[in-house]
Amino acid sequence: MLSYHPRFAALFRMPSTIDVTARDGGYRIVVDRGLARRLSAEMTTAQLTGQAVYVSSPRVWAAVGGRFGRITPILVPDGERVKHLATVARVYDALVDRGADRGVTIVAVGGGGLGGKGGVAGAPPPRGGAPVHVPTTVMAQVDSAIGGKVGVNHARGKNLIGAFHPPALVAVDPDMLATLSRREFRAGLYEVIKYGLIADHGLLDLLDAHLPEILHQEGDALGEMVTRCCRIKASVVSQDEHEHGLRRILNFGHTLGHALEAATGYKRLRHGEAVGLGMRAALTIGVARGLTPRPLAARAETLIARLGPLPSVADVRVADALAAAARDKKVVRGTLHFVLVNADGATTVPDVTPREMRAALATVGVRAR
Repeated sequence: MLSYHPRFAALFRMPSTIDVTARDGGYRIVVDRGLARRLSAEMTTAQLTGQAVYVSSPRVWAAVGGRFGRITPILVPDGERVKHLATVARVYDALVDRGADRGVTIVAVGGGGLGGKGGVAGAPPPRGGAPVHVPTTVMAQVDSAIGGKVGVNHARGKNLIGAFHPPALVAVDPDMLATLSRREFRAGLYEVIKYGLIADHGLLDLLDAHLPEILHQEGDALGEMVTRCCRIKASVVSQDEHEHGLRRILNFGHTLGHALEAATGYKRLRHGEAVGLGMRAALTIGVARGLTPRPLAARAETLIARLGPLPSVADVRVADALAAAARDKKVVRGTLHFVLVNADGATTVPDVTPREMRAALATVGVRAR
C-alpha cells in the first residue's frame, strides 16, 4: 500500500503544488480554489508566454468561460460519442484558420474527453507545444488530466488511438466542480474509490467519514480528496510514464468498465459509472481467487452503493462485452493485463479467463446469452 499524504484528520489547505517527473518532459500540477481566474499568471510562472488557444465545448464554456476573461475559444462537442478523430480534425482546422504557429499552447478546458482531444491536437508536429489542462470534472481533476495520455475512441474500442504527450501544466480548480450535475459529480467519485483500493486506504476512510460533505462540496474534504488522488497519480506516472509496469494498476476496474461502455455504444454510461461496474466485477474475480480480502471487497461495495444506483446493463450481451475486452488497449502481445486488488494495493495478472469475466459480469447484471 502506497502512502502520499497525512491522515485526513489534518485536512488539506490549498494551494498545493505537485511535481511530475517524466522523460518526455516534467510538469507541475497546481491545485487551488479560484485558480481558473488566475490561469494567465500561472501560465507565465510556468514560462508559457507564447500564443495560447483555448479549446472547450459549448456546454462547458457557457458554465465556466467567464472565469478566464475575454477569450474566444475553439468550441467542439464533448462526450464519448464524439471523442474521435473527426473532432480532432475540427481543432486542427480552427488552428489553421487562426494562423497558429509552432509554439502554440492549447489550453484544454473541460473533462477527460476534451482534454484527450486537446492533447491529441497538440501532440503531432507541427503543432508540437505541450498542452495546458484545466480539468472541469472530478474524473479529469483526479485522473485523466494527469499522466500525459492523450487519445480518442475508435468505433471498436475506447481510447485505441492516441499517444503519450505530457502537458506543460495541469491547473486544478475545485471550484469548477460546482458547475457539474449531481450525476456527473458522482460518476467521478468511483475513480476516487479506485485510488483508495489500489494505493491509499485513507481515501476510503475519507469517503466513509465525509461523503455527505463531499457530495455537497462543503468544507475542506473535497480539496483533500482531489489532492490525495493527484499525488497518487503523479507518483505512479513519475515511476512508470509509458505504462510498462506499475502504471497498469491505475486501470483497476477499467477493463470490463471500458467493455461495458463499448457494448452500450458510449451512450448510456458515464465513464466513472462504467468504472464502478468494472470495479465490482474485478472485486468478484479477486475474491473468487482468494486475492481480494472479503472485508475489503464488502467495504468497496458499500461505498459504491452509497453513491447511488448504477445504470442497468441487463440488456448487454455478454459476448459483446467479452469481445470488447479482448480488444482492450491493455492487451499486449495477445495477453490481457487484468488488474486485481489485494490487502496491500493492486497487482496485474495475465491469466484472467473469459469464464471468470463472464461470471463477474453476471454479478453486475449482464445476462448470459
